[in-house]
Amino acid sequence: MTNTPPAAICLIGDELLSGRTRDINTQTIARYLAPFGIPVREVRIVPDEQDRIVEAVNALRAAYTYVFTTGGIGPTHDDITADAIAAAFGVSIGEHPEAAALLEARYKEMDTEFTPARRRMARVPDGASLIENPVSGAPGFQTGNVFTLAGVPKIVEGMLGDIGRRLETGTIVQSITVRGAGLREGDVAEALTALADAHPNVSLGSYPWFQTLHDHGVALIARGTDESELESIRNDLDALVRGQGVEPEHLSGEA
Repeated sequence: MTNTPPAAICLIGDELLSGRTRDINTQTIARYLAPFGIPVREVRIVPDEQDRIVEAVNALRAAYTYVFTTGGIGPTHDDITADAIAAAFGVSIGEHPEAAALLEARYKEMDTEFTPARRRMARVPDGASLIENPVSGAPGFQTGNVFTLAGVPKIVEGMLGDIGRRLETGTIVQSITVRGAGLREGDVAEALTALADAHPNVSLGSYPWFQTLHDHGVALIARGTDESELESIRNDLDALVRGQGVEPEHLSGEA
């Protein structure tokens, strides 16, 4: 697929690896990027260790057009992402005057002390530009092709609103879904492989569901940028499902 600048996500935090915190940010970011024609191609989860963060960020920013990191930019001792990003880019880190002013004004409005710990959230790598945080005030930042966001899902969602204008728009990837109730993946595997071979520019996948003994089957999803090709594939998928004695069901997108 041409003209689809790929993105990667680096989730930072011991709490994700321990299972204490559930990842919601991957879905939020991927869904936000889809209308821009920017597919997420890789997701990594790394611990709160600077060397590991640096290693992951450097690998991802070299391989993808955009990288989004989440987590580790708060006021506590284990919030080390800002330092890690600075190290990854080989630049210094210091207090950003605009970030400090934003935070000072917010805490004054809240009648809350602007402590040295809270002031840490104004530290950003040299040369980085701020990302607005309409939820809690503490900004994220962009360094090169890396967008560094908070870890709290609602804050991530809010910060994304300041990122769209910075992105190169790609060709939007569309999808179609054909479901077959009662189908099993093995019933369609061979035919689906042949169809995928015939359409190398389209991503084809099969996704089984099983709710109960009477509610199960397979959803066949095709993703691509050419509407006419997708429509042709929809007809082929319909024929494939009917060939198994099942009436195909069409769903919008990947519902």
